[in-house]
Amino acid sequence: MTISFELLVLISIVGGFIGAMSGMGGGVVLVPALTFLGVDIKNAIAISMISVIATSNGSASAYVRDRITNLKAGMFLEMFTIVGATVGASITLVAPRQPLFLIFGIVLLASWATLLLEKGEGWKPAVHQDAFSRWLELKGSYYDQAAGQTVSYRGIRAYIGGPLMFGAGLTAGLLGIGAGALKVMIFDLAMGLPPKVSTTTSNLIIGVTALAGTSVYFASGLIDPGLVAPVILGVVIGAFAGTRLLVRISNVAVRIFFLFVIAALGAEMIIRGLTGLI
Repeated sequence: MTISFELLVLISIVGGFIGAMSGMGGGVVLVPALTFLGVDIKNAIAISMISVIATSNGSASAYVRDRITNLKAGMFLEMFTIVGATVGASITLVAPRQPLFLIFGIVLLASWATLLLEKGEGWKPAVHQDAFSRWLELKGSYYDQAAGQTVSYRGIRAYIGGPLMFGAGLTAGLLGIGAGALKVMIFDLAMGLPPKVSTTTSNLIIGVTALAGTSVYFASGLIDPGLVAPVILGVVIGAFAGTRLLVRISNVAVRIFFLFVIAALGAEMIIRGLTGLI
């Protein structure tokens, strides 16, 4: 099936916008959309990995400029995600296609359920910081435009965050989604970072993670150059739009948006996976 250039750009703009707003990367929209339009899921995953790089570059630079991203946390944890992404992409090359739909949906809904349990608690700064996180200097502050105040925080449990990020990288390489949903959850729940810092730092490291996975897919010949150009154009436009909105809304609004997107897409992919198995 031939997909028009304009349609691909439009879909990619939506993917880039959601990716920047939620910290997930545009793959959560692109993979379901491309497969719905007739693209083989393995090719869609490979193309999505490239879109994740574009989404990260399109939004991460602005977040760094606004001093929201925690660079030290990102640099430390991306070492784990790179290894995980390489392993995950290698698994996808030999895995059956239909279970990938189910895994995609289950990963998103598991992230949604975990974060939903935290919906009434809100973010609170860590009182004590463990020695390893202190040694890594995982602390910072940023000016929150929505709240009109400076938010200070200290990251904790980096020794847990590293191994968990390997799992997030594995999922990213396996499904081509950036696994920002998992990365945000790890930053938020395991390491105690504020939602906006979690989202922006996730945007920083998903690009490096995707680059590792893309190298595997490129070597295997799964990347279609004819689909890549409109996808990159669209996700960059969408990512810049999402970035501009994120810094102006509250942490609560970011969380609600995040939960809504992953719930809808997770359910949709599971339904498609089960339907294909019947």
